[in-house]
Amino acid sequence: MINVPAEYVFLVGPISFSGPYCQHNIVFQLDGTIVAPTGSSHWGSGLFQWLLFTKLVGLTIKGSGTIDGSGAVWWKNSRYNDDPFDDQAKLIFPVNGTFGHQKPPIPVRSSLGGNMPSIKPTALRFYGSFNVSVSGITIQNSPQCHLKFDNCIGVSVYNFSVSSPGDSPNTDGIHLQNSKDVLIRSSNLACGDDCISIQTGCTNVYIHNINCGPGHGISIGGLGKDNTKACVSNITVRDVMMRNTMNGVRIKTWQGGSGSVQNVQFSNIQVSEVQLPIVIDQFYCDKNACKNHTAAVALSGINYANIRGTYTVKPVHFACSDSMPCTDVTLTNIQLQPQKEQYHMYDPFCWQTFGQLYSPTVPPLECLMIGKPASNKIQGDSDSC
Repeated sequence: MINVPAEYVFLVGPISFSGPYCQHNIVFQLDGTIVAPTGSSHWGSGLFQWLLFTKLVGLTIKGSGTIDGSGAVWWKNSRYNDDPFDDQAKLIFPVNGTFGHQKPPIPVRSSLGGNMPSIKPTALRFYGSFNVSVSGITIQNSPQCHLKFDNCIGVSVYNFSVSSPGDSPNTDGIHLQNSKDVLIRSSNLACGDDCISIQTGCTNVYIHNINCGPGHGISIGGLGKDNTKACVSNITVRDVMMRNTMNGVRIKTWQGGSGSVQNVQFSNIQVSEVQLPIVIDQFYCDKNACKNHTAAVALSGINYANIRGTYTVKPVHFACSDSMPCTDVTLTNIQLQPQKEQYHMYDPFCWQTFGQLYSPTVPPLECLMIGKPASNKIQGDSDSC
């Protein structure tokens, strides 16, 4: 057991705990506080993570303690063009004529001198590990993503908290990539980007009983960037409360990708003052301009049920590929009421989206195409997952 006792604060530099020849089922008991250094000299030219656990089996991190990434010094050192912006901001237009995406403060020096590196670390990352568990702890103010799982099998996260300001750039709460058999439950996630981000290579992911906000909602993607292949399947997101988030439940892909997203269930989602509660965007672009492509990640079997509450910009935005329309999109018991704030408000939007309404929606979703497309591009072997 590794113990961080309560009532103690430890300043810890970048560190890696690496297998594969470590004992299985190690417990990391975190009841105190771990704080990241704020001096640029600790980070060299930049690191992708601060605390790294790699190639371990049965690792448990638990307790009532806090991991504090000291993110403010990184965010203030972020020049406007260093970080990608969330493309959904293009749909949000304040009534006063100014866009919501504002430039962050002018860079300042870190507390020990020198600008921080442009590469910002994830606070806590697991790579290539099996049967890992995180519970009870809080991660706050991460420079970038708070908790990341890459190439992991058997992940459990519960009674977990993320706490960062809503305007902290690119600070995803939990990031999943190339991981399967994942359970995330009973957690409170407040950050400046996606509360949970599900990337390529993820399958059998079950998420429930989550409070999300502030943040950008729960997202699958972005997928297919730089013409890459992306495969995501068997994703369930249910029993979620979203408050004051940019998006609710979202799927986002870049043009030019391949692969597929299949069998996704979004159900029992309560939204409160959410700008865009339901989003599919296959024209995602996190920079000023992206090239048009005909290839696309195929989306099918996307199910929405019991999504209720208030929105402030647009209730539903379905923008699917011209060459690869979204198919088998179903909606049941969708009840979204407008709550006028400082934004222009829009009707539901659908483009190349085919499926079925199993009950009337509020507001009416007349743009959904019932059934299947007359002709749909057949994916080649290289596109299938």
